Amino acid sequence: MLVVAASSSIAWSQDRGAKPDDQPHFRAKQILGSKVNLQGDASVGTVDDIVLDESGNVDYLIVINSEERLVTVPWDAVRFNADKRLAVVHIKPEQFEQVPTYTPQQYPAFSTPAYRTQIYQAYGLTPGQQRRAMRRGILPR
Repeated sequence: MLVVAASSSIAWSQDRGAKPDDQPHFRAKQILGSKVNLQGDASVGTVDDIVLDESGNVDYLIVINSEERLVTVPWDAVRFNADKRLAVVHIKPEQFEQVPTYTPQQYPAFSTPAYRTQIYQAYGLTPGQQRRAMRRGILPR
């Protein structure tokens, strides 16, 4: 049985006053198949796959949309609700439409710096910002 240690973002900790070590963990089967919504409860697809980094942390969710195209979503951009099996990405639908899509036959090179930067910027994030802050025990402003 595969158990994915998917800790949620710093924002989750700040909202609830939890320490980074007290963050929830999710099982892969809780995440796979979950619905994905954007701001305004716009449904954009379901979680089709999970990409792990070299340390085994969840790096990205792969969302399959209604057109059978895949979209990469940084885990740091997601608020995951295990009870509802719902991943919420706090960006506008217009912004989500600008994120590059691909097919299962053309997976991108997830770990390349150029791809990471492009994807994180699409969601208004900086690659590694939250993870570095967690490791140092500080919260981003």
